[in-house]
Amino acid sequence: MSRLTPCLAALRAENHAAFVTFVTAGDPNHETSFEILMGLPGAGADIIELGMPFTDPSADGPAIDKAAQRAIKAGANMKKTLSMVTAFRAAGHETPIVLMGYFNPIYAYGIEKFCTDAATAGVDGLIVVDLPPEEDAELLEPANANNIDIVRLATPTSDDARLPAIVNGASGFVYYVAVAGVTGGKSASADDIGEAVNRIRKYTDLPVAVGFGIRTAEQAGAIAKHADAAVVGSAIVSLIENGIDADGTPKGDLVENVLNFTQTLANGVRSGR
Repeated sequence: MSRLTPCLAALRAENHAAFVTFVTAGDPNHETSFEILMGLPGAGADIIELGMPFTDPSADGPAIDKAAQRAIKAGANMKKTLSMVTAFRAAGHETPIVLMGYFNPIYAYGIEKFCTDAATAGVDGLIVVDLPPEEDAELLEPANANNIDIVRLATPTSDDARLPAIVNGASGFVYYVAVAGVTGGKSASADDIGEAVNRIRKYTDLPVAVGFGIRTAEQAGAIAKHADAAVVGSAIVSLIENGIDADGTPKGDLVENVLNFTQTLANGVRSGR
């Protein structure tokens, strides 16, 4: 069992939604990115999604796309991403970490070796946005063998015929992408999200996390009323972008600003119920 299941179960028992943060590994550089990662648990993050930088992030909007490019320019790669998780665990942090990204870097690394190395580092789950359920067996089996959850994505277009295929074999949680389009786009209404979450729950007992388009504490709180978790990514990544100079050098208050904003969002999630 990964850390995801007991984490989400404990929060559910307390009638709290989880607050899930997303940051890109290595953005704006390895050192600053690791400092942010280390500070996220203390800033209220219950689960951390760590983006695996990729040159062609087709599902991501401008903010996360640029974050990936900054990270790659600064020397990010899969080994460094896993080393961040290793160091995070060595420091005593037990916050679940889910690696999020695309299949190409995993395939290039070697699927079985990746799953083994990710488990050794302390990774709990994977979200691979361009790998549909019909094609993920080659990743699902070695991941599950290493107690790594495969988190599947549902969208507004996932109808009653599609949802059973999405949840079959999924573990950890189901990630509901609340709006059609790329990351960082417009927000869906709370009523629409509530209806979607209830529809997904007809097909699975897994917790349902909702993301895409959450930018404020108020929006995060509204999501927390309906979902088991609220995910914020682009808003945090945009704050990182705003905290660097034209040459990519982090400003002195970047980490503090990111963690303060994260705490504000966490408070919003906590006040949602």
